[in-house]
This record gives sequence, structure tokens and C-alpha cells, in this order.
Amino acid sequence: MFAESPESPKRVVVVGAGWAGLGATYHLAKQGYDAVLLEAGSHPGGLVAGWKTAGGRSVEAGIHGFWYPYKNIFGLADELELSPFTPWTRSAQYSPAGLEVESPIFQNEPLLPTPLGTFLYPQFRRLPFIDRLSAFPMLYALIDFDNSHEAWQRYDSITARELFKQYGVSARLYSDAFNPMLLVGLFAPGEQCSAAAALGMLYYFILAHQPNFDVVWCRGTVGDRIFRPWVERIEKAGGTVLSDRRVSDLILDDTGKATAVVCGDLVFEADAVIFAVGITGMKKIVSGSPSLQSRPEFRNLNNLGAIDVMATRLWCDRKVAIPRASNACFGFDATTGWTFFDLNSLHDEWRDEPGTVIEADFYHSNQLMPASDEEVVATVKNYIATCIPGFREAEIIDSSVVRLSQAVTHFFPGSYQYMLPAQTSIENVFMSGDWIANRHGSWSQEKAYVTGLEAANLVIDRFGIGSKANIIPVEPDEPHIDFGRKLNQNLREIGKAFLPDFWLP
Repeated sequence: MFAESPESPKRVVVVGAGWAGLGATYHLAKQGYDAVLLEAGSHPGGLVAGWKTAGGRSVEAGIHGFWYPYKNIFGLADELELSPFTPWTRSAQYSPAGLEVESPIFQNEPLLPTPLGTFLYPQFRRLPFIDRLSAFPMLYALIDFDNSHEAWQRYDSITARELFKQYGVSARLYSDAFNPMLLVGLFAPGEQCSAAAALGMLYYFILAHQPNFDVVWCRGTVGDRIFRPWVERIEKAGGTVLSDRRVSDLILDDTGKATAVVCGDLVFEADAVIFAVGITGMKKIVSGSPSLQSRPEFRNLNNLGAIDVMATRLWCDRKVAIPRASNACFGFDATTGWTFFDLNSLHDEWRDEPGTVIEADFYHSNQLMPASDEEVVATVKNYIATCIPGFREAEIIDSSVVRLSQAVTHFFPGSYQYMLPAQTSIENVFMSGDWIANRHGSWSQEKAYVTGLEAANLVIDRFGIGSKANIIPVEPDEPHIDFGRKLNQNLREIGKAFLPDFWLP
């Protein structure tokens, strides 16, 4: 137990050492708080941490991209004086029929009003132009969905597939473009994805601004390149990072405020608590916590779900030419999307490796999870060889298979109503993570980091101590999109004034 003297700074216990937890802890430590970060695993990082195999080879729980709009994460890397990223990379997409599309580095192309650049610059090999044109009616939905609470309520109750069908998207465009984006962006097929989440994800990563789809990758594991030096900086600022601390309960006083976090036999006193874990981890904490179970908002988390992911890494006996370092794939399994990466090009560690090192990650990998490692490796080799024929002659000399059960957020239809805001009904308990309902507009790792900063700012608001974190907002809408949204909102307001409110949202 941590003792506290009357002169001690306010103690904030942060639960979960991923992007959100590290972000909150770092900022609060810099502001003079006694920030204690508890991580259930053996090392910080959550799903993006890396580790070594028994043979000393680096592996991680999947490869994570860093997209053009990740301004806050890029700013963090600059502050930490790190250079962890590759240059901007081109990508390709494959199906069992072969190469489907190659994407340029969009920021290097002449700038066009959104979404024309996204529509015109990718080099589609098989998708007919008439099918691509069928996407244009979707512009209204993108304008109507402004990431507000009301917009989420309107669109969250239907599936993404229903939305695309409603707006006349062709079957070919859906199966060859939109559904593959959902499989690797929201990690589930369109019939299992919320239309609201699909609109938010597609707008942020692809459609808001022409360069948004541009991506860089970490030049090694995120754990080595970013998280370990970040933890050192946290500790230098006065924060405490403790691994192997699995939270089991929260202690509330008679007024309903949190006073401590329980980890088995250990009790960590707290003036405030920030939860920064994924849905599966949060549900486990609630399941063992009578204090949280007494609150309907936390009981309702049992309505939320997560998706299985499988990360594989193959070491080959020879070099195989892979045209693009990052590649997305569809059509190999009906409900599974996957990506593969040339780690000789992306990771410094493997740049001079005599053979090819491939990472292949599978999302919504339910049917693969029970398979043996040998079956998985054989499947992966066959799939990659379908995309890159030269891979057929390669021999696998080593491999790693990492199964991540219920690992990433499932934004299914109707899930929004159960997602918590940053401020909970417990006045000194705050939430963060990529599944929290917030209005920033970012997604994935950037959203997790931003929500960690937002939670830290709520702590600062509560105690009036320190300066708030500067959170870079998403880039404003382009003028024609902004005009369309304002016009649409005005028409909605007029409609509410003159028409009865009896339609479903």
C-alpha cells in the first residue's frame, strides 16, 4: 500500500498501460501528480507491446499503422525525441484472383476536393468504373453523420451493409471495396458492423482529406521503439509504472467516491482513478467488483463485445520480392479480413536478414483460433503464395502464432448506447480507450491516446492543479463538406419545428 502524507500530491491510479493509460499517466506526472500506472501484463503496452520468442526473435500482437491524421501521436514522438516511423508507404490489396488495387501516397498527388482524390488516384485492376460511381449517393450519409451524439443514435441501430444497400452501392463495390475496408478497419464484416462506426471510421481514415489514407509503420515493435522510452520518461517525471498488477476491485467511501484500487492483496489509495483498458479487460474488472456492479452503466458493459485477432510471423529461407510493404486482403474467408507485411522493408531488425520475414494478421479470426500452429502456418503460406506466387517455393524456417481472444472492440449495431463517456457516475472515476464515446473524431490508436489525455484533463479540472494537455483536434472539414453539414443541420432543425417527431431516428 502507498502511504500518503498531508503534503503528498494528489494520487491518481491509472489502470491499463496502453496508449490511453500511458498518455494519461505521462501528462499527470508532468503536472506534479502522484501518478501510478497498473498493468495486468508483464510489460506495458497492451495489444501493441512486443516481446521476444524463446529463440530471441521479436514478435508482437499484430502490426499497427500510424495514419496521416494521427497528429497527437506524431507530436508525442517529437516530444519524446523519437524517430520510430518509416517513411510514408504505398499499399496494395489482394483477393484470391490476385492484385486488386494499388494506392499511391496521396499527399504527393495533386490535391482534389474530398472525396475525388480517394476516388480517382487508386489504381483498380478489376473494379469497373460504373461500380465506383455507385458510391456517390453515400456522400449524403457522410455529410449527415457529423460524429455528434444524435448522429450516432441515428445510424448505430442499422448495419453497415444495410446502409450501403440503402444508398444504392453496387454489390461489386460493396464486396470488393467497402466490406474489405470494414474487415481490416472495424475488424468485422459489414453485416456485423454499426453503420455509425463505419461512417466514422471511413471518414476519418479515408474520406475527410485526401492524405488521410497515407500511413507509416513502426521500424520495429511499438514496445521497443515507443513504449519503453516513454515509460522511462514517465518514471523520470515522477510517475510509477507497475506490471503484473491485475485490478480486481474499486473501493468507494460512504459518499460514493473512489478511495482505492484493489489488486488482489494489494490496495492502492487514490484521489482519482482512470480506467484505460479494453472492453474485455473492463468487463473482467466489473465481474469481480461489487462496487462497479452496483452501477447500471458498468453492468451494461456486459452488452458489449470484442473480436478475435490472430498475429502470425514467418521466417523464410530465401528472399521473395514483395512489391508493396503493406497489403490488405479479402475474399479468402467470408467473414475474415487480413493483412500481410514485408518486415524486411519495415523493421530495421530484419533489413539485412538473408531470408524474407512476413507478418500476417487476421481479424475476426474465429475459425482460425482452434487450429494448430502447424495448420495456421500452412494456411498463411498458402494465402500469401496466392498473392505473391514466388512465395510458393520458400521454406518456413521459423514461425510465431499469437492468438488474441476478444482483443479488439466490436462496434456492432446498437453498441453505442452501452459505451461509456469519459466522466462516469462516480465523480472521481474516469474512462479512456478507443471504445469510449467522445467527440474528437479520431479512431484506433490515436483515439486511445486522445481519450487518455482527455481523462487527464478531467482530473486537472477536478483538482485545479496543473495545466491541461493540449489536444490537437482533427483537421476541420473541407469547405464544401462544412457547407453541406450546416445546410443539412438547418434543414433538420426546420423539419423538427414543423413536422411531428414520430419517425425512428
